[in-house]
Amino acid sequence: MSDLTPPVAARKPKERSHHGDVFVDDYEWLRDKTNEEVLDYLRAENDYTAARTEHLKSLREAIFSEISERTLQTDLSVPARRGGYWYYTRTIEGKQYAISCRVKVEGDEPPITEGDIPGEELLLDGNQVAGDSEFFALGTVDVSPDGTLLAYSVDLTGDERFTLRIKDLSTGELLPDELTNIHYGSAWSADGSTLFYTKTDDAWRPHQVWRHALGASEDVLVLEEPDERFWVGVDLTRNEQAIMVSLGSKLTSEVWLLDAHNPAGELTVVAPRREGVEYDVEHAGDQLLITHNADAPNFSLATAPLDDPGTWTTLLEADEESRLLGSDAFAEHVMVYRRRNALTELAVMRRTGDGFTDPEALVFDEPIYSVSPGRNDEWSDTRYRFGYTSLVTPSSTYDVEVSSGERRLLKQQPVLGGVDLGSYTQYREWATAPDGTRVPISMVARKDITPDGNAPVLLYGYGSYESSLDPWFSIPRLSLLDRGVVFAIAHVRGGGELGRHWYDDGKMLTKRNTFTDFIACAEHLVKSGWSKPSRIVAQGGSAGGLLMGAVANLAPQAVGGIVAEVPFVDALTTILDPSLPLTVIEWEEWGNPLENPEVYEYMKSYSPYENVSAQDYPPILAITSLNDTRVFYVEPAKWVARLRAVKTGDAEVLLKTEMEAGHGGRSGRYDAWHELSFTLSWILDTLDLAD
Repeated sequence: MSDLTPPVAARKPKERSHHGDVFVDDYEWLRDKTNEEVLDYLRAENDYTAARTEHLKSLREAIFSEISERTLQTDLSVPARRGGYWYYTRTIEGKQYAISCRVKVEGDEPPITEGDIPGEELLLDGNQVAGDSEFFALGTVDVSPDGTLLAYSVDLTGDERFTLRIKDLSTGELLPDELTNIHYGSAWSADGSTLFYTKTDDAWRPHQVWRHALGASEDVLVLEEPDERFWVGVDLTRNEQAIMVSLGSKLTSEVWLLDAHNPAGELTVVAPRREGVEYDVEHAGDQLLITHNADAPNFSLATAPLDDPGTWTTLLEADEESRLLGSDAFAEHVMVYRRRNALTELAVMRRTGDGFTDPEALVFDEPIYSVSPGRNDEWSDTRYRFGYTSLVTPSSTYDVEVSSGERRLLKQQPVLGGVDLGSYTQYREWATAPDGTRVPISMVARKDITPDGNAPVLLYGYGSYESSLDPWFSIPRLSLLDRGVVFAIAHVRGGGELGRHWYDDGKMLTKRNTFTDFIACAEHLVKSGWSKPSRIVAQGGSAGGLLMGAVANLAPQAVGGIVAEVPFVDALTTILDPSLPLTVIEWEEWGNPLENPEVYEYMKSYSPYENVSAQDYPPILAITSLNDTRVFYVEPAKWVARLRAVKTGDAEVLLKTEMEAGHGGRSGRYDAWHELSFTLSWILDTLDLAD
């Protein structure tokens, strides 16, 4: 291993003063990525990290080979029906990006095959569109209702600003229409003459909906949202009857509808926004279905007449034991999606002459699993597509016949290389938080790994935005499991695993519960005999990176290493600056420290950057991306610089910056595997399993 000394960031003190508190920030100057001194520093950090991990090169190569050999690289997604076509994507060995295809419908069954499909049409080859770009992402891939046109948008830098083009699928030619600097998503009018899209303001907030008539030189602004807390989105309903414009903050919703057959018509509001009321709309043909929390925190399902959409009649009452997430409406049935006992659930409600049957849940055998809606584009479909996975079951795609409940497994993610999936098992444990709350932990390991007090563990966490870490299968994770590592998910408060209260109890002025829950999970793994602190590595990304930084400060002795990916570790600085992307909308998640001294003091008490102290920290690996627009690279860069300057002990802190990527890291699948291999090899090395 190299004896290089780590880079030292220059100290350039800058005062930040709020509510009578003055904080001196030595490293805020690192924010300017146009400054060559900043770029030189990031490159020096990359060089240092490369040198300090050079000894892991063979392990990285071995893990990359394992991922490659276990993954079916030339593969086909399960075709989904829309109109007269089956739509699907292909991946081809050696190619970074997927290829979108379709084939005309013949019969009722999707063409599931590993070989060629006669009559296949290529819609979009991501590899051709990406060209030589280091980064490539799609913001929309949207076929017009009549199947003749394809709208697609591309980001080649990672900054989530897209350029949209329209392809004539009968000729393969691009139309002259080109829309620049737009956001994710799009929606066609019913006749395919008009395309709706969104644009962002300077803070990267989608705040406008625009209407583009094909061939027009100027577009029309349809809606603009002035409230900086609200984002806008646009979509075409499944039955192609309405363009739906959704506006939402973290706490409040408003939905507008436009007749899809009259794209130049007027928008109609479903229900004017009421502070704290969230609702989603599903167009059910003769009525609307509204999932809302107007009368209960765990959400109810209501119906509303098309001509009086603000009048809601309860169809499914709220349940204290489950959190209703939404519904999918079809001609003959409705599927509701909800969460119960830290697991997801799908339940069917069949149409009757005057309403719907009670929900009938799909039942599964495994004690821990995730079930989720699949791609269901056909309004008249009598089958429902859903996905299923667990920590030991690869991602699986099913159709269920709604009338009979009969299921058919269409495809399960192949796992090659002679892997015996029966050699792994999963567990559910419960930790006890300092306030007595029971916190679920999902775990997977080889069957021969037992709680001997010395098992190596990777403990993963997130805990924000009501996002749940539902159990999922991962081929790259097998490289850890096969080397004896136990993978565990800490389902901490701030997520949504146990309902809306689980979220409410881990945000705003209760945010510290997220961190103490995670620490309790790490301590439980020790108390229950699984491991010891030096054999536990903690990992989290984005808001989960904030969790990692807070845990590092609060309980550095609880774990033996930390991986923080695109980490939100300079949270207070960001949330204090409304000119930064995403800040204002985040005030409903974290509080507004600009206006509220209590919020300021509370956030300052846990924000990782401000709370770095002269104590021993475990080894830390921070990974970020230069073009990330959600968590700026400057946050982990400042954090690492401060850690190096302040901490005691000899544990190493490394920073790795992807210079051509955004929030999700490298975009190509092989590039992503290399990035994963780097992280996994560092984790194994930290757990003394690199040999």
